[in-house]
Amino acid sequence: MDIITKYFPNLTPEQTAQFAQLYDLYTDWNAKINVISRKDIENLYEHHVLHSLGIAKVITFRPGTRVMDLGCGGGFPGIPLAILFPDVHFHLVDSIGKKVRVAQEVATAIGLKNVAFSHARGEEIKDKYDFIVTRAVMSLVDLMKCVRKNVDKNQHNSLPNGIIALKGGELDGEMAPMRNICTTWDLSQFFEEPFFETKKVVHVIC
Repeated sequence: MDIITKYFPNLTPEQTAQFAQLYDLYTDWNAKINVISRKDIENLYEHHVLHSLGIAKVITFRPGTRVMDLGCGGGFPGIPLAILFPDVHFHLVDSIGKKVRVAQEVATAIGLKNVAFSHARGEEIKDKYDFIVTRAVMSLVDLMKCVRKNVDKNQHNSLPNGIIALKGGELDGEMAPMRNICTTWDLSQFFEEPFFETKKVVHVIC
């Protein structure tokens, strides 16, 4: 938990309590349904929660913003972002039902009121959103094809509406076809831990 307050020192008592509950909840659920690598559960706050919050270092979602987390797995990045932005609506979507169930149960347990869930593929979702967030579920080109239909044309935030993806490693080849609509940030400029040396946030205008 200390690593979260290190980089986000202005949390409310409710947000601090919600983040603090995540470890026990995910440890318990992970013993039943493997949504996080068993060897990685000890690194939950650094590798999953803080990594998810990297998106909040490049944009502060304005109240009323609508965000879809595509391929949410057990709830990342959607649940940490929903805690941080209680006035933003998050729709967490995954094609694997048991993972959606874990995310839903965690959200219920910590009292999140600004989240909805769907067991579905991205192609099935027809609603409009300001942003689609994701953690490396597919290539940017394929992701763009899948979610372009979901991006609202009305702008409300400091970044243009589109995709905000958490990615790692070498991205030059993947980004080449859309270089003129892509912006990247190295998470190492925000977080000093070695884990973030190769991690990036990528924004694609849709």
